[in-house]
Amino acid sequence: MSYDAIVLGTGAVGSAALWALAKRGQRVLGIDRFPAGHDRGSSHGETRVIRQAYFEHEDYVPLLLRSYELWTELERAAGRALFIPTGLVQIGAPEGEVVSGVLKASAKHQISVETLTPSELRRRYPMLRCPEASVAVYEPTGGILRPEACVRSMVTEAERLGAQTRLETVIRWRAEGEGVRVETDAGVHRAARLVIAAGAWSTALLGCSLPSLSLQVLRKPLYWFGGASSNWSASEGAPVFLYETDAGVFYGFPSLEPGIIKVAEHTGGASVDDPLLIDRSQWPNETERVASFVRRSLVGVSGGVQRHAVCMYTVSPDQHFIVDRHPEHESVVFAAGLSGHGFKMVTVLGEALAELAMDGRSAHPIGFLSASRLSSDRAP
Repeated sequence: MSYDAIVLGTGAVGSAALWALAKRGQRVLGIDRFPAGHDRGSSHGETRVIRQAYFEHEDYVPLLLRSYELWTELERAAGRALFIPTGLVQIGAPEGEVVSGVLKASAKHQISVETLTPSELRRRYPMLRCPEASVAVYEPTGGILRPEACVRSMVTEAERLGAQTRLETVIRWRAEGEGVRVETDAGVHRAARLVIAAGAWSTALLGCSLPSLSLQVLRKPLYWFGGASSNWSASEGAPVFLYETDAGVFYGFPSLEPGIIKVAEHTGGASVDDPLLIDRSQWPNETERVASFVRRSLVGVSGGVQRHAVCMYTVSPDQHFIVDRHPEHESVVFAAGLSGHGFKMVTVLGEALAELAMDGRSAHPIGFLSASRLSSDRAP
C-alpha cells in the first residue's frame, strides 16, 4: 500500500504530525520502534512545563498561542485533561536571560505577567525562596502538560481519523521518483511525502544528508523528592517554578500526588552516544546538584529522592528548534533539535510539518527555525 505521508517517529512531534495529517484527511502511516507514550526517549516523566512569555526567543510566542488552542482541541477530542493550569514563577537576576527574556516577550506580545520582589514572593508563595538580588516573574497562563497522556491522545485521535501505526524499526529511507521509500525490519513502505520526527535518533536518519545540523544528545535526569508539605499541592495553588542561578537553571512542579514534587536541572547533561544504550541509573554527582538546589531554594521539602528517571534533550548548535524541508528532497520535511524546550509546542509543530509536507509551505511563522541558519551561522 502507498500512503500520502509516512511519519518516522511517533513521539511528541511525530504524534502531533500524525494527528495533523489525519485531520487533513491524508492516508498516513506512523512508524516507531516503541509504543506511544514510552519512556525511552524525550517525552516522558509525567509533567512538562507550558508557558507563553518565552524567554528563549520572543518569535516563539505566536507558535505558543496556537499550541494552546490545539491542546484545548485535543483535550476536547480525547475527553481527558492534559493541561493543568497552575501558573508559573520564574526567578533570576533582573539582567539575566530568563527574567529579561520573559519581560521582553510579554511586552512585545502583550502577555500578562507580574513582577514580584523577594518579599512579595514570600507572601504569595512561601515555599519558594528568592535571593535578595533576584526578582520573580509570575505568568498566570503557565502550567503543566501530561506528556505520556498527550502523546497517546494524539496517536489515538489520529488512528480514530484513519491513520495507521506500526511498531517497526526504520533501517533506511530514500527518495524514489516523486515520493519516498522507507525500509524497516518488517518490510518496505512507500508514500508521496515523508515526515521525520525522530528525536534523539535524528542524526541517524538525517545526519549523513544534513551534516550541518550538528545535533547533540544529552542525558537529563529527573527527580521526585518526598516530604513536601501540603502547601506544595497543585490543587491548593502551588505553581510550576524555574530558577536561573549561578549554579545553573533548575525547574520543578508542585505536588500532583501527596508529598511528592518533581525537580530537575535544565542546564548541563552528559553526552549520549547511542540513545538505545543510555545509562538510566542515578548518578550521585547529578543528584547532589539538584538536591543542593532544593535545599537552597525550596521550603517545606524534607525528604530525599523517592524515584528518578532519565530522558534526553536533542540539542541544536544554537539551542533553537529546526523545522524545515529537506534541501535535497522536496518530498521530505523534518523537525529536530528541540533542545529541551519543545514539548509545549509540539501540537503547532505537527501542524506546521503537515502543511510543509502537503502544501510545500506553512502558514505558521517558522522561518526563523529554518536549517539554513546553521550553515550560515545566523541565529534566529
